[in-house]
Amino acid sequence: MTLEFSQIHRNDHLPGRIAAEIAREINDSKLGPGDRLPTEHVLAKTFGVSRSVIREAIAQLRNEGFVETRQGVGAFVTDPRQRLSIRIERSRLNDPENFRDLFQLRMPLEIEAAGLAALHRSPQQLTRLAAALEKMKTADDWSTEGVAADLDFHRILAEATENEYFLMFLGFIAERISSAINIAFSRAVFGEILEVTIAEHVAIYEAVEKADATAAKNAMRKHLIGAASRVNLELDIF
Repeated sequence: MTLEFSQIHRNDHLPGRIAAEIAREINDSKLGPGDRLPTEHVLAKTFGVSRSVIREAIAQLRNEGFVETRQGVGAFVTDPRQRLSIRIERSRLNDPENFRDLFQLRMPLEIEAAGLAALHRSPQQLTRLAAALEKMKTADDWSTEGVAADLDFHRILAEATENEYFLMFLGFIAERISSAINIAFSRAVFGEILEVTIAEHVAIYEAVEKADATAAKNAMRKHLIGAASRVNLELDIF
């Protein structure tokens, strides 16, 4: 079977675009129920991206019900009649109220995730968090490299909860809101926003490193309130 993926442009959000390409192959019946997706290595080589990008794309496909993953085996196409999925069309998030509601949902989930990550993170996950933070600090192009590192930081935190549902839901939400956040960065005083954003992530990392769940939750709460204000969202804060 030959799969014909379209070219992925670097200015697109890569995991989302890759997920859309694979979903297209599934919808066109080039991949059928029970078929195994190519390995992460093969997909990464095919699309010319890192395996972490492929993992995020597959997580999105799982969230949307296109595939199911089996530990140590791979990802397999699901039967359309049995698909359970979270679906929010991107166009709906053009409505400020819908976008606000999704961001409001993110607040309690990600705050709790930060606390759990502080308690359960492994040394390897802590190392990966530090690497993502360093990429944020040194990114030459924030709109691509910086935002990708930011998303990776939050994805690793969700993974460190040791609860796959946090990774599933937060990965889905982060992927949906990332484009709007990119727009906010491009319109704002970039240097000031970048400095504040990185400082907020440093505070989260330091709390997780110290295994201080309360401090991690407080740091994440401060970050999310700040992030909401930077995209002009008025949330209900308690």
